[in-house]
Amino acid sequence: MKSFDERTRVHAFRDDALGEYDAVGLAAAIRRGEVGAAEAAWDAAERVRAVEERLRAVQVHADAPVPAPGAGGAFAGVPTFVKDNTDHRGLPTGHGSEAFTPAPARRHAPFTRQFLSSGVTVLGKTRLPEFGFSPTTEYEHAEPVRNPWNTEHSAGGSSGGSAALVAAGAVPIAHANDGGGSIRIPAACCGLVGLKPTRGRVVPNAQSRRLPLDLVADGIVSRSVRDTAAFLAAAEAYRPHPKLPPLGLVEGPSGRRLRIGFLLDSPNGVAADSVTRAAVTDAVAALERLGHAVEPVEMAIDPRFTHDFLTYWGMLSFLLGTTGRTLGPDFDRRRMDALSRGLRATYLENWRHTPGVLHRLRRTKEAYAAAFRGLDLLLTPVLAHPAPRLGHLAPTVPYPELVERILAYVAFTPIDNVVGTPSLSMPSTRVTDDGLPVGIMFSGRPGSERTLLDVAFTLEADRPFRRIQDQ
Repeated sequence: MKSFDERTRVHAFRDDALGEYDAVGLAAAIRRGEVGAAEAAWDAAERVRAVEERLRAVQVHADAPVPAPGAGGAFAGVPTFVKDNTDHRGLPTGHGSEAFTPAPARRHAPFTRQFLSSGVTVLGKTRLPEFGFSPTTEYEHAEPVRNPWNTEHSAGGSSGGSAALVAAGAVPIAHANDGGGSIRIPAACCGLVGLKPTRGRVVPNAQSRRLPLDLVADGIVSRSVRDTAAFLAAAEAYRPHPKLPPLGLVEGPSGRRLRIGFLLDSPNGVAADSVTRAAVTDAVAALERLGHAVEPVEMAIDPRFTHDFLTYWGMLSFLLGTTGRTLGPDFDRRRMDALSRGLRATYLENWRHTPGVLHRLRRTKEAYAAAFRGLDLLLTPVLAHPAPRLGHLAPTVPYPELVERILAYVAFTPIDNVVGTPSLSMPSTRVTDDGLPVGIMFSGRPGSERTLLDVAFTLEADRPFRRIQDQ
């Protein structure tokens, strides 16, 4: 009989051009001429094919992707994927929805141009739950995206397809974006690094910038801190933000001693489970041993925050259902999944309260700033519990029960989207009985990505991340 890991774990690491390189390492090997960019793209495509039957992470493959001749940039020749809610010229953008038939995009989205400026080779688009609304990449009528650490569990969402491919070693990095945790949640589920930048640090998200409250930031998921640091430096080189502190390339820990506050339970009262609490307390002990000052703190947010965020999320579903024909002429909101329809119904029940909802959400920055007085960073769980089994958060669960389950799971990440502050998920040293990684999260003031990367480099050096190929 096969062992537990052989039945449920899957990865693509092998002796080929990609080896065990992260994106920075692979780009360096390509620059030195040790690996060819075309060879790296070919071998990555082979790795994707090797795991895709089990992971179901890819929405569409690009036709024979060819690295740009002489491409420069931090990631020149590194194979990657773009999430399927962001336009890449020539590829359809389906947003994970069955409500319309997407046509090939005529031009790149602004973020795609920024990402391509780093020199990456795009192999295709990754799957996401419908319109990115869910914290798991599951569907009503299609196979879910599976977690490579344990294929019976969720890979997270909404950037679940990207996280699954990176965690499995199919590509070193992949595009992700985050409107309520959608970079950090799948990073936590899949044992990756995921940094949601400060609002405006990368080019504004094409969809979110037209909304009354811009929640979404684009970025990547990666297996190393230095890949995330290199992405941010490349993004800044393409378009510096004139009002944020410059980043440059962060290459390792600075040795600076930080004051860090920590929370074990969410500001809206959701308690984390035992393994998640242990992951945070382990990190507290490590940080103190390394010379940082760590203390418990409180964050007194408006008790209506959860309801207000859910109402705003519902407004997004309502707007998509109303304007969906801009996505495709055959758009039919009746074909949206049950979660999207339930969110829309929630908004229609509460739409008269929209001005108050927006006012209170915008004021969340005051409670956030108060919690940071005298502190450099805040340490919390990413999620209230590790990645659930597939089906627990699927859109086939009756809407009232599904929303309760989501709110009991995603209790820490949305605050940084509302406030616009940077936040980084990284693996802890803990693993569940089911073989799943457990993430921890650091959040900071606007523009404090250097400090986030500093502490992440420090912990990565002190406690190297578990590798799926070693388990």
